[in-house]
Amino acid sequence: MLPNIRRSCLILILLFGSACSTVVSTPTSTPLPSPSPPPVATSTLPATAALPAATTLPEPTIRSDLSGTIVIDGSSTVYPITELASQQFAIDAPNVNVQLGVSGTGGGFKKFCSGITDISNASRPIKPDEADACRANGIEFIEAPIAFDGISVIVNRENTWMQCVTVEELRRMWAPESEGVVTTWRQLRSDWPDRAFKLYAPGVDSGTHDYFTAAIVGQEDASRSDYIGSEDDYVLMQRVIEEVDSLAYVGFAYYQEYTDKVNVVAIDGVQGCVAPSVETITNGTYTPLSRPLFIYIRADRLDRPEMQAFVEFYLSNAASLVQNARYIPLPPRAYELVRQRVDRRVVGSIFDQPVPVGVSIEALLTLEER
Repeated sequence: MLPNIRRSCLILILLFGSACSTVVSTPTSTPLPSPSPPPVATSTLPATAALPAATTLPEPTIRSDLSGTIVIDGSSTVYPITELASQQFAIDAPNVNVQLGVSGTGGGFKKFCSGITDISNASRPIKPDEADACRANGIEFIEAPIAFDGISVIVNRENTWMQCVTVEELRRMWAPESEGVVTTWRQLRSDWPDRAFKLYAPGVDSGTHDYFTAAIVGQEDASRSDYIGSEDDYVLMQRVIEEVDSLAYVGFAYYQEYTDKVNVVAIDGVQGCVAPSVETITNGTYTPLSRPLFIYIRADRLDRPEMQAFVEFYLSNAASLVQNARYIPLPPRAYELVRQRVDRRVVGSIFDQPVPVGVSIEALLTLEER
């Protein structure tokens, strides 16, 4: 099994076909070689993050023959997409009760692998120990990538000094050894205010926490502990809105919802200052914080007509649901391959084993299909 930081690199390479070489790792970790992303214009100001155009879902086809309960939990990042799917499906199938909760990606997998839920929202691939827990309980799952996301670093609107931050500066801010040592803006950059910053972040059960720490600190779950954590992204947003010296990281959709109330910070890896946007997340230049989003489906529950209908509705309309939830859709061919994967009941994770550098998710799914 790949080390966590290398696994994060491969995830980016698979889904974006772009570099992961800008990830900052610990001195003992060597990133995998990969091609560099295309050059982008550099700027000290964050670029405008354009919203994907909202799309219209097809006219509902009422299925009064369907009934039952579908239980979903997991990632707060994926929640808005699945919430829209649930709301729209309720129009088609009014007798089906979709129960949707939020406990973070890790918390969601705990419920999923213990048999409590039917579908698990996830902002990262399932970990080997989580997959082992599922297998131990006789639970087979189908992994379905559904969207692109870019973890967004946000600050208060009055913060005019932190328009761009390097990956190394972020690492110094969040690394475990910085706890109680690096506490002011000026310690990060000499022309920043000599005031203490306040850090907010998703909790330790969050896939966003896992991905951010792997990409920025160099090791999954390696983080200073003197920050305030919450599985509710809206709580994080509110604290940043209210506190001048606050900083948090959240999913792209949550930033998009509050663009007029918070500032986003551009990230300077090796390509200059790049802010999260539809374009930079899609083409992979927003590194190292671009990532895929998933749902995990319990395979045996697809024998239930209401589950099969819900999953089919979700994946058939995924591009529209993702856009309306302010995230970035996968390429059409990728969605087609994901639907084929579900139809064929292909279980397990495509990220379990090492894969060739530079392969796209379409190519990987095609090889798996053969």
